[in-house]
Amino acid sequence: MSGEPATGMLHHVELWVPDLPRAVESWRWLLEALGYTLFQDWSGGRSWRLGATYLVLEQSPALTADRHERCRPGLNHLAFHVESRAMVDALVAQAPANGWTLMFPDRHPYAGGDQHYAAYLEDRDGFEVELVAVDPSGSA
Repeated sequence: MSGEPATGMLHHVELWVPDLPRAVESWRWLLEALGYTLFQDWSGGRSWRLGATYLVLEQSPALTADRHERCRPGLNHLAFHVESRAMVDALVAQAPANGWTLMFPDRHPYAGGDQHYAAYLEDRDGFEVELVAVDPSGSA
């Protein structure tokens, strides 16, 4: 089984976006900063992969709304491990120039609690990501 993904490991996540070029601009920056590499590229979508897992952005003609609403049933947010607090801080500093807005700025970087160093970012289409600093003790 060497080289095979572990059973139960996430295979992929697909996000339907209302404006593919706009989504690609912000997600490409974030995913590549986190170590993902471009995996697939076609007229209606893009995907980036890290290990055996990949994330897809697709603009489908079947889309029924023009903005994601994280407070409705369905996906609330995606959370990513980030190598350090310094990396979380660097991503937050670069986020606005790449189409992301810091959420909960009055509680940042502890909006998730006193022991949880993270940034919550929202893109222009309403998708939220949580960037969680990996604790050196491995408890993140």
